Amino acid sequence: MIVVKIGGASGVNLDAVCRDAAELIRQGQAITIVHGGSAETNEISTQLGHPPRFLTSVSGFTSRYTDRETLEIFAMVTSGKINTLLVERLQRYGVNAFGLSGVDGRVMVAKRKDTVRIIENGRQRIIRDDYTGKVEQVNAALLNQLIAAGLTPVIAPLAISPEGEALNIDADRAAAMVAGALKAEAVIFLTNVPGLLRHYPDDTSLIPTIDKAKVEASLSFAEGRMKKKVLGACEALELGVARIVFADGRIDQPLQGALAGRGTVIS
Repeated sequence: MIVVKIGGASGVNLDAVCRDAAELIRQGQAITIVHGGSAETNEISTQLGHPPRFLTSVSGFTSRYTDRETLEIFAMVTSGKINTLLVERLQRYGVNAFGLSGVDGRVMVAKRKDTVRIIENGRQRIIRDDYTGKVEQVNAALLNQLIAAGLTPVIAPLAISPEGEALNIDADRAAAMVAGALKAEAVIFLTNVPGLLRHYPDDTSLIPTIDKAKVEASLSFAEGRMKKKVLGACEALELGVARIVFADGRIDQPLQGALAGRGTVIS
């Protein structure tokens, strides 16, 4: 089993990813997909008159402010449009893909954050109406039933709280949790850059390999969304996943390239 996280930023070649996944599945490789949807959510929420707002935590991580209206837009875009069209593409290439979100069948249970401490205009503030959470439990039994039935799960980044509230979750960290629950041998994070760059956006500063003992140190120079991917990599390693690859999702055969070591390999 490998878990593939398809980034939500613009630029990832979804057709190439799906075609490559289909080829690997034909060769006998089991795959589970987790996807994002940030760029499209930004676009559609702006069109709907509810433009995105982003928060920076005191630890320096950026996340989407998710009030109830934002949550409903996020669900519409990720679980509705993006998930369905990814499944459509995979079906076109012969993969019997099964689309779902973490809300379905309680595939992912997350604890809603009571408060979010942020930095805004140089000052600390507390946000209390944010519908975001951190995944604490993955329904591996249900996912394994789908996989045993010959289906390829394609999971949108929503979870359910113990109280029954839908929550926006970080897809990178969700992919790590899914990988740990499924005892995956690898997680591939597909992005719109060649891998982890020491000096973003300079592609020539690609870091080809990182020892797993030194991954956390990479947070100091990871930029933007890559910080969450590095955090997801740390969590996947802690859950027993042996290999993480940050790979370029814009190229032809991105998954085969990642498995061959193209990108940033953590092991």
